[in-house]
Amino acid sequence: MAVPLPSVKPTLRSRLAMRWYSWLFLAGAIIYGVAWAMHWDDRGVLWLAEGFETPAERLESVWLPDYHAVIDAKLLPGMEKDEASDLAYNPLTKTLFSVMGKNPFLVELTLQGDVLRKMPLNGWNNPEGVTMMENGLMAVVDERQHSLTVVKVDPQTQQLNKADFPSYDLGPSKDQNKAFEAVTWDKRNQQLILGEERPPALFTWKSDGSQTLTGAKQKLASTELDMRNLSALTVDPRTGHLLALSADSHLLLELDEKGEQVSFMTLLGGFNGLKKTIPRAEGVTMDENGTLYMVSEPNLFYRFEKQAQ
Repeated sequence: MAVPLPSVKPTLRSRLAMRWYSWLFLAGAIIYGVAWAMHWDDRGVLWLAEGFETPAERLESVWLPDYHAVIDAKLLPGMEKDEASDLAYNPLTKTLFSVMGKNPFLVELTLQGDVLRKMPLNGWNNPEGVTMMENGLMAVVDERQHSLTVVKVDPQTQQLNKADFPSYDLGPSKDQNKAFEAVTWDKRNQQLILGEERPPALFTWKSDGSQTLTGAKQKLASTELDMRNLSALTVDPRTGHLLALSADSHLLLELDEKGEQVSFMTLLGGFNGLKKTIPRAEGVTMDENGTLYMVSEPNLFYRFEKQAQ
């Protein structure tokens, strides 16, 4: 009489266990992928390194961990469909200027985010970057046209025509749809610093602060831009350190004069006084007192001040 072989059909418990391990593996893979894409591993290393900075070293830097939002997600009225793209501080007027990328115009703001005036940008297609240079001159970068235009803005300016000002060709980018988006004036070194959005890259272009740029733009060898994209740049007028903003990584990163990482600030809700995550941070600037200002698409304004420790 034949003896029946033991059944190899997995039990319900074993099948559930297999599914549990599979789901755990999948969840681990997803978490790792997100952490890698968001550079959380790099942030963790920098966070640990920040703990070894001495008080003197912190005083010599911007030191972003000490910043706290004092104006959080203030609405810029009537700009819901315009997409705030960058922000610049004017030390002569003590006001801010922001470019709108979707419907091209320039808006002047108070330091509290109140609208003073709007100026149409005629001839621009997609202005994404703006910075103040010298004597009221302002550089505007158009990502779609791959151009940089140096304009003059005064209290009587009602609109700007691109054809009236000198423009410079920024040349092709590796990804033409994610090209030059960031710009800031580096007064100490008499140059503009330009940033490509993706993959993040930095360039410099010499100038004496006038409407004339000299030579050609030069690419900076930088391995410190651990971020998914580069949205905006600004230079701290006190230390000369560069601040790089990433909308996709929800991050503001401080780099010193050697291009090395110093500190960072996350733009997620619950950190640095933010009630909610900044949806898409596209512009950043800093005044001579060290106060930080940001704009986020579509029309949100933020102000950060350093808290006494």
